[in-house]
Amino acid sequence: MEHFNFWDSEVWGVINLLAVLMGSLLAANSLKKLIPALKRSLIPSSVLGGLLLLIAAVIYESITGDNLFNTSFFGGSGAGVLEVITYHGLALGFIATTLKPSGSKFDKHRSREIFDTGVTTVATYLLQGILGLGITVIAALIVKDLFAAAGVILPFGFGQGTGQALNYGNIYEQEYGFVGGRSFGLTIAALGFLSASIGGVIHLNILRRKGMKYDWCREDEHGEALSLQEIQGKDEIPMNGSIDKLTMQLVLICLGYLMAYGMMAILGNLVGSLKSILFGFNFLLGVIAAALIKGINNFLMKKKIVHRQHISAFLMTRLSGFFFDVMIVAGVAAIRINVLSNYWPIIIVLGLVGAFSTYFYTYYTAKTLFPAYAQEQFMVTYGMLTGTASTGIVLLRELDPDFKTPASENLVYQNFPAMVFGFPMMLLAAVAPVKPIMTLLIMVGFFAAMNLILFRSKIFKKKNKS
Repeated sequence: MEHFNFWDSEVWGVINLLAVLMGSLLAANSLKKLIPALKRSLIPSSVLGGLLLLIAAVIYESITGDNLFNTSFFGGSGAGVLEVITYHGLALGFIATTLKPSGSKFDKHRSREIFDTGVTTVATYLLQGILGLGITVIAALIVKDLFAAAGVILPFGFGQGTGQALNYGNIYEQEYGFVGGRSFGLTIAALGFLSASIGGVIHLNILRRKGMKYDWCREDEHGEALSLQEIQGKDEIPMNGSIDKLTMQLVLICLGYLMAYGMMAILGNLVGSLKSILFGFNFLLGVIAAALIKGINNFLMKKKIVHRQHISAFLMTRLSGFFFDVMIVAGVAAIRINVLSNYWPIIIVLGLVGAFSTYFYTYYTAKTLFPAYAQEQFMVTYGMLTGTASTGIVLLRELDPDFKTPASENLVYQNFPAMVFGFPMMLLAAVAPVKPIMTLLIMVGFFAAMNLILFRSKIFKKKNKS
């Protein structure tokens, strides 16, 4: 049996790392309240906290030559732990989001709007992927040793956030020799968050000049105190029963993730050559496992076998927010600036192209398909497709603090159609390193098909008229 002392760095390393991550979030949130320019920037505290740690790591490495997170204070392997936290944070956040009870029913018009929001999401992924892959395929002909498929990471960094950018960067690094692939993906994701905050502020200023009234310099805390019904749903287990209600939510999340691991382990043994790619879909299998748990729970409730609701929408929302915040701050802090020295020009080009293309495409779709609340729909989709869903909500709050428009609901419920149509995109990303040109052509065709579906009422209406 291995013996250890409780004062050893291996015992305290991970705890110290988590404490520093939490401290950076607190420092970032305080800076946003103290510095008006940061408050107006709308940059999420998680991104700002990660940037603070990244700056500290760069300064430390420039002075000592060592990685700050690989010091004994962090157990000697903190840099790797940051990537592990980012990897798991994505799946845990998605599992918590999927487990939330959803009792809303929509009419035909609202169902169509939710479907169109999901298709918009996938179409924007494809646009980002086409432009990103096109840029790096061309650049690889000019720049020696540039990984031609690197641009495929753009939609994962911008459209899906830090976790997926790390997943694909890691796959490309481990399987195809893309040196610095993980940091490349994390940097693209960080640029996405900056695009969301900078682009959001610019758009709000444009609206203000046009005479639209809103107060985007107000405090971060919007709205009134939550009611008891919002915290304690109907027929839910009590907060402090024989098992604490928060503990129960964590039990269900961990059970879902364990089921996902079991599925990945079994499938990984069947398709050994694709094991790394399969484990990159941990979030997707986590969603499937969570949906199974949720379905079983609903069945038991319906048959009166279980009489109290064990899943809390309020607590699951809070937990998903926590997991995503930790994922983002850890992901930004994990960027290794020194391994990106040869990639900065292409990273900057990808960042600018991703920001402008996402801005104009989502603005056009919002104005065309959601005329009743175009600005709100644009804000929430642009924020989501350059950062995460929480970034979209942050931007939406500046125009619709009480969520009176359906834009926030569109964001939540669009996940299912987006997942169905978006899955082929993930498979294409796995093929891109081997056949980048073929992947690019397929993505162009897929993008055309998505737009045909998205603008079907406009296209076929015109044909009927003619």
